[in-house]
Amino acid sequence: MNKKLISVIGIIMASLVLLAVGAFGFTLSSDKDQAGSEIVSQQNVGIWVTGTGEVYVVPDIAVVNLGVYVQKDTLEEAQAQAAESMAAIMAVLESYNIDEKDIQTSSYTVSPVWTWTDDGERKLDGYYVSNTVTVKVRNTDDAGSLIDDVVSAGGEYTIINGISFTVDDSEAYYTEARAKAIANAIAKATQIAELTGVTLGEPTYIVDSSSYSPIYYYPTYDASAIKGEGATTSISTGEVKISTSIQIVYDIE
Repeated sequence: MNKKLISVIGIIMASLVLLAVGAFGFTLSSDKDQAGSEIVSQQNVGIWVTGTGEVYVVPDIAVVNLGVYVQKDTLEEAQAQAAESMAAIMAVLESYNIDEKDIQTSSYTVSPVWTWTDDGERKLDGYYVSNTVTVKVRNTDDAGSLIDDVVSAGGEYTIINGISFTVDDSEAYYTEARAKAIANAIAKATQIAELTGVTLGEPTYIVDSSSYSPIYYYPTYDASAIKGEGATTSISTGEVKISTSIQIVYDIE
């Protein structure tokens, strides 16, 4: 192959590389700056630490998901019974002074019920109606008796999908947990710097991540509670955990 042909091929290949760079946004870079100094990625610089802080709080709100499930031969019967049972349950909630803004419909379902015959044919076996609401009970001491009264009012059609506990105003607790997390991160960074013989510089990057862990409780019932024979549902609020995670990156001097 003659030198002229090799030169032409080289020019074509160089042009293709430049076109690819322009089309796909590639950047040709060096590991040295214009002065010849080494360039180090910011991701590999400094001391990276994560501090954690936790605060345990007695919850002041119980959140209950409850309602009715009715199955009848006809849709009209199912809807009528569901409406009647739900009205009785709503009357109980009103008697406990539950505010309207603390009651939210979470699900309303109407559906046919199908069964299969021995011959393998599908048969309409009635209809079901399900209506559930999520209720905030701001007096947690009332949670057990409220559930019992709801079960009594709704009777055999009552469904209780569980209860969880939370804190109405959690910001003050997040502030406390965040202070603990930052102190924990500073202590870690200081120890690392001392053990490695470097001087800790200024923080250059900080990320805050907060969360809380609600407690869930699934009550069970004694038949006597529904019959009004004195048994009551016992509810224990326990504690909720409010936690914060703080990531800090420090320069090394």
